[in-house]
Amino acid sequence: MNKTAGKRLVILGGGESGIGAAVLGKVKGMDVFLSDSGKIAPRYLEALERYKIAYEQGQHTPELILNADEVVKSPGVPPTAPMVQEIVKRGIPVISEIELAGRYSDAKMVCITGSNGKTTTTMLIYHILREAGINVGLAGNVGRSLAWQVAEDHHDVYVVELSSFQLENMYDFRANVAVLMNITPDHLDRYEYKMQNYINAKFRIIRNLTPTDAFVFWEEDPVITRQLQQISTEARLYPFAEHRKEDSAAWLDDEGELCLDTSETKMAMPRTQLALRGVHNLLNSMAAGLSAALLDIRKEDIRRALSDFEGVEHRLEHVETIGGARWINDSKATNVNSCWYALESMPEGKHTILILGGKDKGNDYNDILPLVNEKVKAIVAMGKDNSKIIEFFGDKVPVIRDTHSLADAVKECRELACAGDTVLLSPCCASFDLFFGYEDRGTKFKTAVRQMKKRELEK
Repeated sequence: MNKTAGKRLVILGGGESGIGAAVLGKVKGMDVFLSDSGKIAPRYLEALERYKIAYEQGQHTPELILNADEVVKSPGVPPTAPMVQEIVKRGIPVISEIELAGRYSDAKMVCITGSNGKTTTTMLIYHILREAGINVGLAGNVGRSLAWQVAEDHHDVYVVELSSFQLENMYDFRANVAVLMNITPDHLDRYEYKMQNYINAKFRIIRNLTPTDAFVFWEEDPVITRQLQQISTEARLYPFAEHRKEDSAAWLDDEGELCLDTSETKMAMPRTQLALRGVHNLLNSMAAGLSAALLDIRKEDIRRALSDFEGVEHRLEHVETIGGARWINDSKATNVNSCWYALESMPEGKHTILILGGKDKGNDYNDILPLVNEKVKAIVAMGKDNSKIIEFFGDKVPVIRDTHSLADAVKECRELACAGDTVLLSPCCASFDLFFGYEDRGTKFKTAVRQMKKRELEK
C-alpha cells in the first residue's frame, strides 16, 4: 500500500526547488498544490501543466495551503514570512525539498556547503565522478533540483550543493560524504544578525551521519574548529589544510605536492598541475580529491580531472582583455569573504579596479581592507544605494566612483583601466537591487564588456 497516496502536500515557492518537489510529490501519488506569491517562470508553468499539478501565482490562498498534511518550503522563502509562521503555528510540518528527495532515493549523497568555494568544489567533484564513468547527478544550489531528478531519473550518486537556506528544514536526510568548506559571516539578515544561528544552519549538513559516512572539512577554519569542540558526530573525519596538521587527510607538502591520505587512497600530485590557481582553489581541490577518494575513484582519474577542470561560470571567469586590461567576472562573490578570495588571487601591486555593490547583507568590509590597500587602485560602486561602501572606503582608496547602473559602472572602469590592470567584478553583495540574481548580473556584465570591445575594434 502506498502510504503517500492522497497525502496533501503543499509547496511554497515556484522556482527550481519548488517545482522539483511538486513533481516528486505528484509522481508519488500525493495531492499536490503549489503556491507562489510572485510570478512563476514559463518553463516551470509548463512542468506544472504537464504533470497536472494544481497551482496559484501572485498570492497565497490560506484555504488552499493551511489544509496541508505537510509543506515543502522553498529555500528562498524566509521562515519569517507570514504564511510560514501561520503554517508553523498550526503544527503543520515544514520540510525542505532536499528532505523530501532523500525519502525516495537510495543513491549515495555527496553534499557540500560552506560560505565560499562550495560551487567550485561541487562542480569539481561532479567532474571527477563523471569523467570516471560514474552515473552521477548534479543537484541542489547548482544543476537541477534533487527532487526533480529523483522523480524522473536514476543516478547512483548525487553531488549536491547545499546553501544554509536549503539545510534549514532538513531533518532525516543523510549525506554519505558531507563537505564543509568554511564558515564566514553571510546572510546574517536571515539569521537575526546572530552568527551562531548561521553556524548552526551550516552544521546541519552532518545530521544523521553514521560511522560508515565521512565528514570532510577545512581544519584551519577557526569557526569550524570551535564548533567541532562543542558537538560530536559518529562519522569518520577527513580534515584538509594548506599546511599539514597531525590528523590531516589532505595537505600541501614542502615540495609543492597536493597529498591525499585516506584508508582507501594515498596519492600526490604537483600543485602546478592543478587546473585552478590560488590558495582557495587549492583547498577546493583538496576537498574534491578527498571526496572522490572516499568513493573509491581511481587515483589516475582524480589526477586527470583535477588537472583539466575548466572552472565555474561567474567565479573568477576571464571575460575579455581590452587595451591590455583583463576583465574578470566574479559575480558569484555575494559576500565579503568571496571577494577576499578573489582579491587574494589578483596580481601583486595596485593594479585592480574593483566593482563593489548591491544588496548589503550586513557586510563588514574590514575583512578585505588589507587586500584593498595592497592591490586596489580604484573602487567603482555599483548599486541603488552605495552609501555604506562610499563611507567605508572613501578615505582609504585613491579613487572611488559612485554609479547606479551596470552601463555606468563599466564606462567608469574603462576610463580608469590601463594596460596591466584587472577590472574585477566581485561585488560582496547580493544582486537583487539591480538584477534578478548573481547569474543575471554576471551575464549582463559579460555582455556589456564584449559589446564594448566590439565597438572599440570597429572604430
